[in-house]
Amino acid sequence: FYLCFEGVLIPTFILIIRWGYNPERLQASFYLLFYTVFASLPLLVCLFVLWSHGFSLNLFYLDTLDLITMEFKWSGVVLLLFSTFAFLVKIPIYGFHLWLPKAHVEAPIGGSMVLAGVLLKLGGYGLFRLLPLYSSVIYYVDHFFIGFVLLGGIYASLLCLIQTDIKSLIAYSSVSHMSLVVAGLFTNNNIGYHGALLVMIGHGLCSSGLFSLAHILYERVHSRSLSELSGVMSVFPKLSFWWYLFIVSSVAGPPSMGLVGE
Repeated sequence: FYLCFEGVLIPTFILIIRWGYNPERLQASFYLLFYTVFASLPLLVCLFVLWSHGFSLNLFYLDTLDLITMEFKWSGVVLLLFSTFAFLVKIPIYGFHLWLPKAHVEAPIGGSMVLAGVLLKLGGYGLFRLLPLYSSVIYYVDHFFIGFVLLGGIYASLLCLIQTDIKSLIAYSSVSHMSLVVAGLFTNNNIGYHGALLVMIGHGLCSSGLFSLAHILYERVHSRSLSELSGVMSVFPKLSFWWYLFIVSSVAGPPSMGLVGE
């Protein structure tokens, strides 16, 4: 799982560095690589700790982990923090998001759609698999995490207000959406898990569509600046309809999946 989790970075890294538009793509691709690799090291340490204590690394047998976390509360909390750190950077939540806007802005259209639709959801999938194993200690930190990610989501939304680059705007809105997913997962109940799953699927489809539309506009106008894109509704009325549809879906308007999830 860990090797495949990290292996996803390689094709994304190649996509950005080979087919990116600007010279800054080198900086963006190395940001993506080093941020996520170094954030994953605590997870690797956790796996080695479990292995050294004689536990199977098979995800289906890791339920026995709950037994040791019940016996040693604070060691369980430390294991929880270490093993979730990699996924919080990959999702990412506010504070661990610095690689995301750079990667999105410099990536080609395919790279942006894969980043938004697949790579960010990997972090959510990892939390889906790992958080139930810490159900006996998660209530020590759940209020802190939920408060932190919801505040981070609000900050990310405020950052959207000052963005001039349309791809950067969509990237910051992704941070806000995924903060809600993490909050749902840390509630540690079925309703939270189902809601987070629906928001993840809805956001994956919606943000990929928004990046695709942004690229269609860029090909015609040759600019991603919002100030230069004013008035495009009169020029591209059909495209404006699709923008409206995906933006309503992004803000969880009916009948989108985000509405049910949130």
